Amino acid sequence: MEKFDLVVIGAGPSGYAAAMRALDFKKKVLLIEKNRVGGAGVTNGALSSKTWWELSRETASFRKNLKRFNLQVPSINYKEIQEEVQRAVEERKSMLDEHMDMLRNMNGRTLLSFKEGSARLISQHEIEITRGHVKEVVYAEYIILATGSRPRYLPELPIDEKIVLTSEGIEKLNDFPESMVIVGAGVIGCEYATIFSGFGKTKVHLIDKGDRILPFEDDDVVKVIERNMENSGVLIHRNSRLVRMEIKHGRVEYELEYNDSSKEVFNVEKALVSVGRVPNLEDLWDDKVGINISKRGIEDNDTQTNISNIFAVGDLTADISLVNVGELEGRYAVERIFGKPDRKLVYENISTIMFLSPEVAGVGLNEVQAREKHIDYKVVTLDYSCIPRAIAKRNTQGFIKLLVTNDEHMKILGMKVVGNHASSAIQAVALLISMDKGIEELAECVHPHPSITEGIQECVRMLLGNSTFKPSALRSRLSCRTSIKGEYADIDF
Repeated sequence: MEKFDLVVIGAGPSGYAAAMRALDFKKKVLLIEKNRVGGAGVTNGALSSKTWWELSRETASFRKNLKRFNLQVPSINYKEIQEEVQRAVEERKSMLDEHMDMLRNMNGRTLLSFKEGSARLISQHEIEITRGHVKEVVYAEYIILATGSRPRYLPELPIDEKIVLTSEGIEKLNDFPESMVIVGAGVIGCEYATIFSGFGKTKVHLIDKGDRILPFEDDDVVKVIERNMENSGVLIHRNSRLVRMEIKHGRVEYELEYNDSSKEVFNVEKALVSVGRVPNLEDLWDDKVGINISKRGIEDNDTQTNISNIFAVGDLTADISLVNVGELEGRYAVERIFGKPDRKLVYENISTIMFLSPEVAGVGLNEVQAREKHIDYKVVTLDYSCIPRAIAKRNTQGFIKLLVTNDEHMKILGMKVVGNHASSAIQAVALLISMDKGIEELAECVHPHPSITEGIQECVRMLLGNSTFKPSALRSRLSCRTSIKGEYADIDF
């Protein structure tokens, strides 16, 4: 029986990161994957959908610019768009494969092994690997489970991945549907609504059981996103409940019931079900192994399961299901096993981005979360129209919002940026949150000019009472206020 210091099951973002981190400790590592290296983060998740988003965004911008000069908009070829996405996926996957091959063949000796097949724990230290009719068993001192997740199916919906789809089936479409209903108004549902409406070929319907999309986001963020969606032709079914969905004559018929008890029937070409994901736990271990699970996934303590030598990372646990978080957890688990992490794994400074129109990036708490935690805070908001770089780009839609504690220290609680270059504007704030710092460091930064990040500095100056633009004079573009026990009050300078 072949023996390893560490066996990692699953070669998605978290598993791949874990295996590579273990090599830094000079450990003998086996990485097992039953499908494709890179997992859903590459093949039908983050990379592929964001490539779709980039192409959609460019297409929408191109159409807008052509109309500005009264030029005819050319036809969009779905196959060409799809092939470009597939090239992006293959480019990333090939790089991951090449990297592993180089590591396994360097100097005739390697600590890294890779096996294709389905893995199953048959004891605390033994893993059975099945490939076709061939089975083998390997021994591991430590095991990291990183098998990822898949789209959640609702049993009452006729999901066939041809007409009623999840994110796994959406990649296999043959053309832009003329109409599509999206079930689920969370991040993924809203991203796909943005993608398909951006190409201008699909009438998108979005079902939302509440009175607004993205219920976890602040009102000012949601208003911008909803307005842009509706301007792109998206029909948002607010305060609605899906009563029935059927496939009829190769199309989708669905019925909604609204809060006032009225009902309405719609007919579209395709449906996309986006109601979350479920961890891939089926047949992952024998019952006698005894790993504890809950409704949300594997129960873990700082990535360690109740079995001392078995760890779980990524979408298998109840933590945040993001590629960057999964990679962080994979690396952290290895550091716990073979070393001593410099700091405890925390999620308060995780940077996020929503690929909408415009893009939305954030770190730390937003106002909704701060109020839920009963935290008193100060918040400043600066409109993109105050930022020279946004003016130069001829797109001033968006804003920067900064939250700090409502005390003399003004420690940073969180920041949200809505607009162009949003993701590039938040990293310095993410670092300061992790360091538990206040705003003085941001005030001293000299930002490149012109840049979107200059807006962050102006937000800080507003909090310090020495901003160039005064909120009292530009109330429609700047605001500075406090929230104490949920009650707002403006701060004037």
